[in-house]
Amino acid sequence: MVSRELVKTWVLQIRSNFLLLAVFLCFIGLALAGLFIKKTGVGSFSVIDAIVLVLGVVIAHASVNLFNEYSDSQTGIDDNTRRTPFSGGTGLIQSGKTTPLAVSTAAWTTLFWAFLIGLYFTIMSHWMVMVIMIIGAVSIVFYTTHFARVLLGEFFAGLSLGSLVVIGAFVAMTGSAAESVCALFPGEVIILSVPPGILTFLLLFLNEFPDADVDKAGGRFHLVILLGRKKASYLYVAGLVLTYAFIIAAPLAGLSSWWVLLGCLTMPLAVKAGMMALRYSEDIPKLVPALGINVMVVLVTDLLLAVAIVLEMILTV
Repeated sequence: MVSRELVKTWVLQIRSNFLLLAVFLCFIGLALAGLFIKKTGVGSFSVIDAIVLVLGVVIAHASVNLFNEYSDSQTGIDDNTRRTPFSGGTGLIQSGKTTPLAVSTAAWTTLFWAFLIGLYFTIMSHWMVMVIMIIGAVSIVFYTTHFARVLLGEFFAGLSLGSLVVIGAFVAMTGSAAESVCALFPGEVIILSVPPGILTFLLLFLNEFPDADVDKAGGRFHLVILLGRKKASYLYVAGLVLTYAFIIAAPLAGLSSWWVLLGCLTMPLAVKAGMMALRYSEDIPKLVPALGINVMVVLVTDLLLAVAIVLEMILTV
């Protein structure tokens, strides 16, 4: 019988508190799929498939967390990091509650199950799902060991656990084998996949501020190390501005309804996080609350975009 303590340990090990991001990203893609099906009258929306898809993406997100934890235990980064609620790893390997072998095994196991779910949607929908899945798998396996060492970590995080989740969920639910690749990606899907991608980029980016020195010693080379915390804070603010610019541009370009402007309701929180990043970029204890606000900006904005698309779908005649 599995003990309650063991379950609690692994819930912490996969960083379950961060998995809500995967759920909300899926919600955006699923809402776009539902809207597309209603507008075109082509196909039908399967609730069961939607649940399976969300499960697959959540498992994939857990997998990348596990790979990251294992790699950082091997390089010694997590032995020296200054942990916050939002960065620095779980510390479970260091405390002996889990082992590197167990975490590595769990990482590959979760990746395998995510692959099987992706394979199902490839068969049921379109081969492009497999392409998206391969990009995601490469990002998961090589994020910490390669991409985070050559200034590509933030980019691949934003791409694979941001924009491609939205696009992939849409394609999985609406694609058909006979459909051309160009027809798979309506303009609304493309433009509304960009803000979630930037937000995921910014989520990782700001969380790198506390660990920059330890990351550098452990062999990582990401944007915060390259720019330094002060210059990196300006890039963070620019990313926030770009996020809302894309949200506002979508209805102005006639690619979505004005409902998507609901995503701009988080702007006051974003302004606060941005100001704190600029002011306290070199003062980590005072910066930590900004990391929490940043998490709220990311999750709530993604959720509001999903809600906005659902409202558009409901009100579309």
